Amino acid sequence: MYQPLSNEYAPFYENYIKLASGQPIMRKLKSQLNSIDDFLADIPPAKYDYAYADGKWTVKQVISHLIDTERVMTYRAMRIARNDTTDLPGYDQDLIVANTDIDKYTYSDLVDELVMLRQANLFFFKSLTEEDYKKKGTANGNVVSVGALLFIIVGHIEHHFNILKEFYLKK
Repeated sequence: MYQPLSNEYAPFYENYIKLASGQPIMRKLKSQLNSIDDFLADIPPAKYDYAYADGKWTVKQVISHLIDTERVMTYRAMRIARNDTTDLPGYDQDLIVANTDIDKYTYSDLVDELVMLRQANLFFFKSLTEEDYKKKGTANGNVVSVGALLFIIVGHIEHHFNILKEFYLKK
């Protein structure tokens, strides 16, 4: 199965790529579907609006960020896979989170949206060919391949689940 090369993504994403490596990426994308639901279901309600420090996101904001980022990265992958050579814009995660009225979302709705989004994205990535994964485009001024975006999506979830475990759920 496909493994992105270092010239297929910006250095910023190296950790996400590493976190996603180790087993076939489509298997990992699918297995995360269950772990997303299971892991988030185990977070106690008292933690939903908890942030471990001033200026850090709450658990609900982290989930909202996961939804937004998965949506943006998959959109980029779709455009590049379809041979769109437009330089795709950047994504200011802090601006997006700050302008999301998180209080209007229930925790359950956020979890359900993330799971359903992943289900839809699983169908999209399954529809691609090995050649599609190798296609490169530009996002936020950096070269990125469709395959690297898939790895970034998987690694991004792993990264934030590790943060949730380490900083949000130990107390």
